[in-house]
Amino acid sequence: GDPLGAGYHIIQSKIAVGSGEFWGKGFLKGTQSQLRFLPEQHTDFAFSVFAEEWGFIGSVVLLTLFFFLFLTGLQIVRRSQDRFGALLALGLVALIFWQFLINISMVTGLMPVVGIPLPFISYGGSSLVTTFIACGLLLNISMRRFMFHE
Repeated sequence: GDPLGAGYHIIQSKIAVGSGEFWGKGFLKGTQSQLRFLPEQHTDFAFSVFAEEWGFIGSVVLLTLFFFLFLTGLQIVRRSQDRFGALLALGLVALIFWQFLINISMVTGLMPVVGIPLPFISYGGSSLVTTFIACGLLLNISMRRFMFHE
C-alpha cells in the first residue's frame, strides 16, 4: 500500500496497464479511465488508458509504430546530404524519441511522474503542434536529398 498517497498516480497507472491483459477491455470500456480512478488520463497517462483498452497487443502495435518512426528518422539522418540537415534531423528524432521514452517509463513506474506527454497521443495543443512541426521538418530534410545533386 501507499499510506501517504504519494504514489497514487503510478499505482492507478500500473493497475490500468495490467488490467488490459492480452486483448484489452475494448474501446471506452476501461474501468480505471471510465470510473476516473486514473488522474490526468488525457495528458500524462494516455498510454495507460490505451493499454487498458487495447491490451498487450495494442500496446505492442503502438510501440512498434514509434520504433518504426524512430528508425525512419535515423534513416533520414543517415541519408542527409549536408551536416546541418543531419544534425537538425538527429535533434528532431531525439526530441520525439525522448518524449516517447520518458512518457512510457513514467507510465510504467520506471521513472517519476514528470508531465511529459506522449507524442501524437496525449491531449495538448502545443505538444502536438511541436511534434507535427518536427515531423514536417524531418520530411523536408528527407526531400532535400533529391534536390541537390552535385
